[in-house]
Amino acid sequence: MSTAENSSGGATPTGATPDWVEVQAGPDFVELRRRLRGFVFPVAGLFFVWYVLYVVLADYAHEFMATKVVGNINVGLVLGLLQFVSTFAITTLYVRHANKHLDPRAEAIRERLEGGRA
Repeated sequence: MSTAENSSGGATPTGATPDWVEVQAGPDFVELRRRLRGFVFPVAGLFFVWYVLYVVLADYAHEFMATKVVGNINVGLVLGLLQFVSTFAITTLYVRHANKHLDPRAEAIRERLEGGRA
């Protein structure tokens, strides 16, 4: 049986291959993808803007970036280090989001496809 021939929509029989196009079009998978994109696209966009702002400031605002904050620490160094902090913060937020909103739905889809054999 090919993947195109299986159109049961529910759990697949043992050894059968699910119809992946049908699975992806199902309401559970559509909701899972919506929740993933609802987090990833805005956060990636914000991080990209933050990164480009840092690069533009480094290239065109030399005096501002060279402004001393404490001792030999300047604004450019602080903003550069904040790039790392924001990366770790985004990772932490994504893990929390995935644990709460994505993983349970993905697990339910997998369980349904495997017929409860997890």
